Amino acid sequence: MPQHISMSSAAARFVAGIAVAGCLVPALSACGASYPVMTPKDARDAAGNVAGNAAKSSAGSADAKPPAASGSAAARAAALAAGRPGAVDCRKVKCVALSFDAGPSKYTPAVLEALKKYHAHATFMTLGKNHVLVHPELVRQEAAAGMEIGNHTWTHKILTDVEPAEARKELELDQKAVEKITGTAPTLMRPPQGRTNENVTKVCRELGLSQVLWSVTAKDYKTKDSAVIKKRVIDQTRRDGIILLHDIYPGTAPALPGILAELDRRGYTVVTVSQLLWPAKPKPGEVYRPDKP
Repeated sequence: MPQHISMSSAAARFVAGIAVAGCLVPALSACGASYPVMTPKDARDAAGNVAGNAAKSSAGSADAKPPAASGSAAARAAALAAGRPGAVDCRKVKCVALSFDAGPSKYTPAVLEALKKYHAHATFMTLGKNHVLVHPELVRQEAAAGMEIGNHTWTHKILTDVEPAEARKELELDQKAVEKITGTAPTLMRPPQGRTNENVTKVCRELGLSQVLWSVTAKDYKTKDSAVIKKRVIDQTRRDGIILLHDIYPGTAPALPGILAELDRRGYTVVTVSQLLWPAKPKPGEVYRPDKP
């Protein structure tokens, strides 16, 4: 079944029914209304076209030429060390974004250690009340390690099931908590269960948050078997994908070294979501989701 409906512009596509996670059906179905979704590649292509025109009149711009991320492992590691958009150019390098939801937790240090060992970066979509407030030092460690900190709401309420004011509160509380700890408010969010709609999009736009979905999931909330988690990730991963894992379950951190080693063997550079999108800047309210394998 097609997951996207083509538009006249390659810069945007439509996907139906994502308002209920995992439900992809034709537009105007009971599962949820259609709304625009941007793939990372489309976002990069659109931004590249704009930047290409601008570069003709502003050669030498700081954003015009990112440090090279191809070549030797040492060169790639050095390019990724900054952990920021532009430190790697995913138009030229085979990238996949790695993201972790609902933490931090006691398992987060092991996740950070594995990322450090393999010179990888990830986006951590933090959950406020029971995780950010409980483990502020881990949020600081994530930021200090060059990881990207995103918003996964305050108490994991399904945003499509509540009034816009309540959805705003869920996001604002986590925004403020992360900003208080790190000095920087998130610009990315992941709606719980991937459920979003026009009301959620409007709130996100007003709060300066882009919505990030995924193309790869190991369903690590259903198994402690690290071998199963690894296999599911590797089997689904494609270039420009976004991997969804959780740093709150016991099987995930032990699976991560094997996942990162295999992705490295296959030539992937593991990046944050913002690095995957660069030179595009995440647009508030926009829904980003790669094509699924």
